[in-house]
Amino acid sequence: MTSVVKKLFSKNKKMKSIIVQNLTKTYGKKEEKVLAVDHVSFEVNQGEIFGLIGPDGAGKTSIFRMLTTVLLPDSGSASIEDLDMVKDYKKIRKILGYMPGRFSLYQDLTIEENLEFFASVFNTTVAENYDLIKDIYIQIEPFKDRRAEKLSGGMKQKLALCCALIHKPKVLFLDEPTTGVDPVSRKEFWEMLQRLKKQGITMVVATPYMDEAALCDRIALMQEGKILSIDTPENISNSYPDFLFEVKAGKTSKVLRALENFEQKKNVYAYGEYVHLTIDKNENFSELKVVEYLEKEGFENVEINPIKASIEDSFIRLLSH
Repeated sequence: MTSVVKKLFSKNKKMKSIIVQNLTKTYGKKEEKVLAVDHVSFEVNQGEIFGLIGPDGAGKTSIFRMLTTVLLPDSGSASIEDLDMVKDYKKIRKILGYMPGRFSLYQDLTIEENLEFFASVFNTTVAENYDLIKDIYIQIEPFKDRRAEKLSGGMKQKLALCCALIHKPKVLFLDEPTTGVDPVSRKEFWEMLQRLKKQGITMVVATPYMDEAALCDRIALMQEGKILSIDTPENISNSYPDFLFEVKAGKTSKVLRALENFEQKKNVYAYGEYVHLTIDKNENFSELKVVEYLEKEGFENVEINPIKASIEDSFIRLLSH
C-alpha cells in the first residue's frame, strides 16, 4: 500500500472514541435482581453526537455511570479514547466531562465560584479554557454573582455545561440534560451542542425525547436495558417497513378503540390528535377501506393521510416486536 493510499485510508476511516462490548449491569440480590443493562454493545465515532434514546428505566443512566467510571460492570468491557474503562479509570476521568440529569452543582456558591471551583479540581483555570465556554458563559455572565440556587432552569443548565467543559474534555456525557427546562431553553441548548461539535468534542446524550433524537448524528433506541436499533435518525425512519397512516375522525380515544378491530390493521396507537395506523405492505389495501369501516362505525368527516414514519413511530414498531 503506497503512502498516498495510506493517507487517504486513514483520513476516511472513522476513528472510534468509545467502544462498548457486551456491557451488563444487574441490581439487587437473588430473586430481587433487576437486569438494568443487558449485554449492550455500540461504538461512538470521534467528534459525533451519539444519542441513547429511551424512556426512564431503559438503562441509559446505568450505562453512563459505568462509562464515566462511577460504577463497575458485572461483565463486558469498554474503552474511551483507547483507555480501558476499569484499568485506566484515573486517566479517563481527566478527559471526560459529565453533566448529570439533576442539577448537582453547589447551590450556595455563585456562578463564578462554581466555575472556578471545578476548574481548580482539574488543575486549570477559567481563563485558560475560556474560549471553549465563551459562547455559553456570556449568556449567564451578567448574573455571575448570583447563587446557583437562585438560577432559573435554563441558567442552571448553562452553568452545568460550562462546569463540565471547563477542563476541555475530549468526551462529554450529558444525561437527560434538558429534562424540566422550557422549550426555548431546550432549543438553545442543542444549538450550543452543535457549536461544541465543531470543536471536535465527542458527545453522548441520553434523552427520553424523540424530537431530540433527530438532532443526533446517530442514535441507539433502548428499552429495558437492551438496544433495539442503532443508526442515523434518517435511516431509522426510512427503514420503516409498513404502510403508515394518520387518521382523524373526532375523539381520538374512540377512533383508537374502533381501529383496534379493523381487520387489516397491524398496529394502531394514539399520536397527538391523530391515530397512527400501520398496515402490512403485503396487504391488498386501500385507504377507502378505512373510511368505509369508520363510517359504518358511526364516525363522520373521516380524514386519513399516508405519512413518513418518525423516530417515535419506528421505536413503537420495535417495541411491538
